[in-house]
Amino acid sequence: MNAFYVSVELRRRPELRGLPVVVGGTGGRGVVSAASYEARQFGVHSALSSAVARRLCPDAVFIHPDMEHYLEVSRQLREIFESFTPLVEQISVDEAFLDVTGAGALIGDAQEVARQLRDKVMTDTQLPCTVGIAPNKFIAKMASEFAKPRAKPSGIEPGYGVYEVVPGQEIAFLHPLPVNSLWGVGPKTLERLKTLGIHTIGDVAAVDVAVLCGAIGDAHGRHLHELSNGHDERRVEPERHAKSIGHEETFSRDLTDAAELKSHLVRLCDAVAKRTRDAGVAAGTVMLKVKFSSFESVTRSVTPSVPLTTGPSMVAALEPLLSTLDISQGVRLLGVHAQKLAEEQPAALTLFDMTTDGEASLADIEEQWMPASRAVDSIVEKFGDGMIGPASSLDRHRPGANRFGVPDEPVD
Repeated sequence: MNAFYVSVELRRRPELRGLPVVVGGTGGRGVVSAASYEARQFGVHSALSSAVARRLCPDAVFIHPDMEHYLEVSRQLREIFESFTPLVEQISVDEAFLDVTGAGALIGDAQEVARQLRDKVMTDTQLPCTVGIAPNKFIAKMASEFAKPRAKPSGIEPGYGVYEVVPGQEIAFLHPLPVNSLWGVGPKTLERLKTLGIHTIGDVAAVDVAVLCGAIGDAHGRHLHELSNGHDERRVEPERHAKSIGHEETFSRDLTDAAELKSHLVRLCDAVAKRTRDAGVAAGTVMLKVKFSSFESVTRSVTPSVPLTTGPSMVAALEPLLSTLDISQGVRLLGVHAQKLAEEQPAALTLFDMTTDGEASLADIEEQWMPASRAVDSIVEKFGDGMIGPASSLDRHRPGANRFGVPDEPVD
């Protein structure tokens, strides 16, 4: 999908079309999630600080992210994809691989599948997308990026919409591209590759693999060398399960009040717990992440006797960990993650599920709160998000709605 979050917002606010629009946090520590191509002309891009984005583009229109709505649209898109082929591997909210090998007899060649797919997405959702076609996943991903519109200071190039790399042309397509186009080449790896005189994907393919491994590590070096030669044997995996579910939020000011942090912990746990239940999984481990004003980050985790799916049980697991941290310097970011996800199973109390001082164990809390959590899920499904939630977070924006920096003022 093209500038997915922005495109969804422009569908709701068509009067903003043609303007520089940014979806992201608006607080002092907000982060850009997506930018319209008009905003990209000024150098605004995802993951950029919102403060920097405002300096680059003072006239940009900022919109708070609405993740629940984006996920709803994403589910609609997946239904469209699956109407073409059952072999759909969704790798993010706005991106998926489709194996259309078996669709040829009914629809036509890959170019025709791509044309019909783009038409149906536009007709059903009024959203633009690009399609990359290739013999394997890696090159298809590269082709889809190559097909997208491009924003330059002088204007916006519309892009191909669909770009195909036919068998036998993989090397000719890949090798002229910059090396940071490769999956797995981040800023640190890029700097190391530059010291070897590597600037393009072709340079990676040409360098001795032993030299490459010596610079960036054996596994990473071999992986990049394979990709640079167009090799990718991975199949499209229709059932791709998340390895973790989490929410992190950066606050507009450093927090030093334990009670205020507790209310944020409750809100984040509630959001993470709901997502685990929606996915039909449970958290074998729950992790707390805290980033201080010094930018130092610490993580702490708990593996309870039973997997967790409710907000109160996750709070009970993580609150003692939070209380052990010295927050006097100020907390910049708080995060909650559900890990070691497994298919959801009813909690069962055992002889050892009660603490020595008589307090309820995590298993007990999980069992007690499960019926109420399911009832809350039903209310949200019927009446919409924001209708019900933890009392301690009623004056704050709804759980997990903004992963890109909370606003300076609560959102109604």
